[in-house]
Amino acid sequence: MDPIDCDPDTASRMRFVSVLWRFSRPHTIIGTIVGIYTLYLLVCGAHHTSCVSYLLMALLIGITCNIFIVGINQIADVPIDRINKPYLPIPSGDLTVEQARIIVYTAIGISLSVALCVSPYLFIIIALSAGMGWAYSMPPLYLKRHHLTAALAITFVRGILLNAGGFMVFQYLVHGTLHMPGDVKLLTMFIVIFSIVIAWFKDLPDMKGDAKFNIRTFAILYSPRTALILGHVLVGSAYLVTMGIQYVEGRASGFSSTDTQVLFYGHIVLFGLFLINAFTIRLHDPLSVRTFYMRFWYFFFGEYLLYILAYTV
Repeated sequence: MDPIDCDPDTASRMRFVSVLWRFSRPHTIIGTIVGIYTLYLLVCGAHHTSCVSYLLMALLIGITCNIFIVGINQIADVPIDRINKPYLPIPSGDLTVEQARIIVYTAIGISLSVALCVSPYLFIIIALSAGMGWAYSMPPLYLKRHHLTAALAITFVRGILLNAGGFMVFQYLVHGTLHMPGDVKLLTMFIVIFSIVIAWFKDLPDMKGDAKFNIRTFAILYSPRTALILGHVLVGSAYLVTMGIQYVEGRASGFSSTDTQVLFYGHIVLFGLFLINAFTIRLHDPLSVRTFYMRFWYFFFGEYLLYILAYTV
């Protein structure tokens, strides 16, 4: 047997890393990482090595702020998660509430400290994001209690503050301008719409606990089918608008630009897969609903990855 297998300290550290990874809600961390790297490329370009320090700091700031927001939500939602997500670290007993508080306060301390070192404006953005995350999960505001305020909070943080706000801070630091290119505006528009729909779809697997604790989600107030249809209409419209704009730009340039080609044809592929995925969900099957929601995040990742591909080929 490998000696490392018998080392209790090593096993304890590995267990902690595993619990922390589950506590951080990996799909949101991945979304933060690909989003930040995409904005880095849009600001600095694929071969601009002088910006790497900004990238590393942005990743540290974004990941730790993300951990704070999702962690505060889990601390606040322990009774609900015992019904909806009993596998999470706190309701499963792998993490105590006190340990979770240490993690989230350490995370936000790191995020705010590094942000302040980069720029006071970035500090304000992170402070607003953290404040909105707190208001989403905690009384007295408890914005998640109603689908409208919940969607506005998620959209404001992920779509506007971190996407548009983060881009402009680093654009100013690197280039001394607040100019936002058309591609960034289009990406921000798409992420704003996607964030609204994520706010609706994330509640589909959690209706049992939400109903018991009087959380007025879109699916509970208007039915899961209505949430699905309207959500797909909104995101589908975002795809069509994005493809339409890119088609017009491509026609104007004769599709001579590689990034225009990648973005236009890539969105056609993503839209086709999006339509196929829309018909995979079986609302009567809880496993199908949860799988559908997690697969929906792939399209969120895919949007950023498409821009990464466009600006690196």
